Amino acid sequence: MTLRRPIIAAVGATVTALAAGTIVALTAGTTAVASAAVCNALFDDFSYSGPADPLINQRGWSVRTNSGGPGIPGASWPASNVSFPTVDGAKSLQLQASTDGTSGGTSQSEFLHQQKFFEGTYASRIKFTDAPVSGNDGDHLVETFFTITPLAAPMDPNYGEIDFEYLPNGGWGEPSNIMYETTWETYRPDPWEAVNTHGEQRTSFAGWHDMVFTVSAGHVKYYIDGTLVADHSGIYYPETNMSINFNLWFIDSAAHTGGLATYRQQVDYLLYTQNEVLTPAQANARVASYRAQGVSHTDSIGAGGTCPTASPSTGPSTPPTSSPSPRPSTSPSPSTQPSPGTGCVSAPLWNVGSVYNTGNQVKWERSANGNPGGPKSGDGVHLWKARWWTQGSEPGWTQQWEDLGRC
Repeated sequence: MTLRRPIIAAVGATVTALAAGTIVALTAGTTAVASAAVCNALFDDFSYSGPADPLINQRGWSVRTNSGGPGIPGASWPASNVSFPTVDGAKSLQLQASTDGTSGGTSQSEFLHQQKFFEGTYASRIKFTDAPVSGNDGDHLVETFFTITPLAAPMDPNYGEIDFEYLPNGGWGEPSNIMYETTWETYRPDPWEAVNTHGEQRTSFAGWHDMVFTVSAGHVKYYIDGTLVADHSGIYYPETNMSINFNLWFIDSAAHTGGLATYRQQVDYLLYTQNEVLTPAQANARVASYRAQGVSHTDSIGAGGTCPTASPSTGPSTPPTSSPSPRPSTSPSPSTQPSPGTGCVSAPLWNVGSVYNTGNQVKWERSANGNPGGPKSGDGVHLWKARWWTQGSEPGWTQQWEDLGRC
């Protein structure tokens, strides 16, 4: 394919850096300068004829058709909801989801790869939407790009999940647009208990965006359009291989207002580089190099391949005029010694399974390592106030809680 959306990066300079072998790679948990001559990478431009194209399965992808969660119970996952149309001049993966507010009238979609990805760089350009292509707006929808290790048992220590999740109409207690970056340690489905942490931006992300996350040296870092928006570490760092997934689904039907509403999410490409940490600009340059050489798909994970080094035929485009809203400021560390909290006597103890809304107060001594059931930090019990809706996020370790002082 020759007609693609422009890569937003200093492409020429970065491709030169690629050829010079200056990309930072991860080896045995440490970073080191590695030659760009050999790449373990997956790149896919989604040049498929449709959901039944045999190349999809041959290349390790699956179009989901089985029932089950997430989403509205009883919803279907038809293969026809996955397609590969030309969008804004280029072939793309397209996910579709529709609902009339009933289980039988709800269909969702998912496109996923094999469970063989761990440390490295994950990059994709995604077109998010705020409105349906038909029907009434307002449904609680989730538009995603994520990796996951299946949950073998409740609180499975080997479970892992790294999410970009965009809610154009809110949901989960949020009233309007919000983007989540969530990194999971584990969870228990019944009774519900979640061990995760997240970043968030409350703004519209309608349109094309460069989405990148890196997994290396104990940190999961999320970037949107080149801006670092979240950095998670500690117990939330994954332990096992994950699959790469895109899905489009409805949280519930509570906001549905009648008739059939249909939504779509489009994906320009997917790039994964194994054990190699690329900046967003370097990831864009790598994609531009593949395209300049006419490569629409390559997969050398575990086998090794040659990194593309050819300069793209066109220059970089102008960067977006706006960027995501800044990441909320972090909660003050107990070491800053805020003024003593008032209201500790009446505040309940924080509970990992409880739902808290903006302004709710709890008392809690944060854990030493981000594990609510583990050893305490020794900072003493503090009074905390919820900045926004939250569940399963420990005070002192997540941005959802404001420290009101030691009790």
